[in-house]
Amino acid sequence: QPQVAESGGGPVQVGESLRLSCALSGKTVDRICLAWFRQSVGQRREGVASIDDNQRTKYADFVRGRFTISKDRQKNTLLLQMDNLRIEDSGMYYCAASSLPCDGQWYNPLNEGEYFYWGQGTEVTVSS
Repeated sequence: QPQVAESGGGPVQVGESLRLSCALSGKTVDRICLAWFRQSVGQRREGVASIDDNQRTKYADFVRGRFTISKDRQKNTLLLQMDNLRIEDSGMYYCAASSLPCDGQWYNPLNEGEYFYWGQGTEVTVSS
């Protein structure tokens, strides 16, 4: 079974950047559906960005233009480049994966129910 492990979180200030990594094992990054989710204290987990086996990406409105999801195929790793961070971006960030296909009539790649494999999360804290 695929396994994912996040890293790269930490404390940053408003406006700064951070890059999260998700190491994938058991599958290659181009043969699986991948996404980033986040959860703030007292909030539900929400989809941040996703990328499929055809490199199609989807972003939540609140990160579009600031975050970029990508793959490092050499390292078999999923990345999330986060720029211009805001206080409200603070939270635990999770990497998620699911088996192909990454599509369908009702498929929503930013819905946590679409994913079966989850990491333990990496915490991001943005302060002023």
